[in-house]
Amino acid sequence: MSQLKGFHHVAIICSDYLRSKTFYVDILGFSVLAEHYREERESYKLDLALSDGSQIELFSFPSPPPRPSNPEARGLRHLAFKVESVEDFCKFLEQEGVPTEKIRIDAYTGKAFNFFTDPDGLPLEVYEA
Repeated sequence: MSQLKGFHHVAIICSDYLRSKTFYVDILGFSVLAEHYREERESYKLDLALSDGSQIELFSFPSPPPRPSNPEARGLRHLAFKVESVEDFCKFLEQEGVPTEKIRIDAYTGKAFNFFTDPDGLPLEVYEA
């Protein structure tokens, strides 16, 4: 039996701190838990949360290298969020100027899902809860 109880947070490094902060807070609806500027690293660390306790640590660093490819680069493939209605959420994203792909249906679960990206091209997914 695993001692793991779930995910605490996902860490993301962005290229434009204010643009990414706006995206995750104002568009996706995360709440700011804490914000720190680490002068010695020229880096911000922003702790964000959703109502269920899921968290993102958003970091900025001077000149971070780009992601190698999208989405089949080694490492984290994408981050998926639960939503009540994929269709409604995608309409909201489009109204906010965030392009989405065509909605798909998971062949194994019959649930709707769709992909979009954050300001740095990080692949994000919404999945019907």
